[in-house]
Amino acid sequence: MARHQGIVLVDTNVILEAHRTGSWRALTGGYPLETVEDCVYETQAGFQLRRSELRIDAGELRDSLNAVHPVGNSERAGLAVRITDIKLDRGEASLWAHALSRTDAWVLCGPDKASLRCGVRLGFRERLVSLEELLNDVGYRSRTTLHPAYTRRWHKRVLGEILLMERD
Repeated sequence: MARHQGIVLVDTNVILEAHRTGSWRALTGGYPLETVEDCVYETQAGFQLRRSELRIDAGELRDSLNAVHPVGNSERAGLAVRITDIKLDRGEASLWAHALSRTDAWVLCGPDKASLRCGVRLGFRERLVSLEELLNDVGYRSRTTLHPAYTRRWHKRVLGEILLMERD
């Protein structure tokens, strides 16, 4: 896939992993990143239980993002009726509800299997990207290995499994 030139929507897990690996600055320097209020909130949940190097300052996070979007219950409900048997956490549900409201050429980066299944079900399989792919496209090579769920290989394998499951 050619390097994406538009908005990249990121979920909580991607924000946490990019901070853990020290790749957040490369990611925000290479793409206009956006998320939703619920994902920012989730980065702060359990804040006091994390090691100091994994703590993310909410103000600095907001400043590094292109936008943080509010999402209401009506938007989440609109999504819920389209994916009745897929259970997303609140941040993922809000991110997908927001994505459905957009008319631009966005991609979404989030490794949760339910979120990936939601994207496939809604017809956005080609807009789902791995963190590793985004970082490779901006030329970033981390000294810290990404957890498997953020790699291109894992992403491709899981999407294949979901595509088979969704056909049935």
